[in-house]
Amino acid sequence: MSANLAAVVKFSLIAFTSIFFLVDPFAVIPAFLTMTADEDDLSRSRVARQAAFTCFLVLTSFALTGSLIFKVFGIAFKIAGGIILLLIGIDMLQARRSATNEVAGEPQEAAEKEDVSVIPLGIPMLAGPGSISTVMVLMGETGHWWHVIPVFASIAVTAVASYAVLAGVIACGGTSAIPAFAS
Repeated sequence: MSANLAAVVKFSLIAFTSIFFLVDPFAVIPAFLTMTADEDDLSRSRVARQAAFTCFLVLTSFALTGSLIFKVFGIAFKIAGGIILLLIGIDMLQARRSATNEVAGEPQEAAEKEDVSVIPLGIPMLAGPGSISTVMVLMGETGHWWHVIPVFASIAVTAVASYAVLAGVIACGGTSAIPAFAS
């Protein structure tokens, strides 16, 4: 395997795992079920699709504009992004959902909203500060144009996987059976 191909494969794996595990569609399932408890399966599927599309648009937008944002705000923004990633990493090590993606009471409050697909499901539960910072940092690490492709492919695959996870819960007849999230 050539050195360039090995570097692209390594960067692709880093990009995908970083983005996917920070978006973490599995952690959104309880909130999704609570927020859509009164909706039929077709409406739930629409909410899942719009939330995943919102995640895709937000992450893609920040991936495209991240280098500009870094140039405008300089090193302070990189440090702030690093601190956010550190705090999320600590939460992940302790096996709990990061408070940067979801605050207490948010699923219950959102269940009363008319449309929850963009806010809070798309932003910040799927495309939260950690995943936004990550795509910006990954784009800053792209030294060659072929490193850009894995970042955008990882964003797209993660958005599709997020829809598949949420739609899969619907297909399995998912209901909010978790007492903490029950309406």
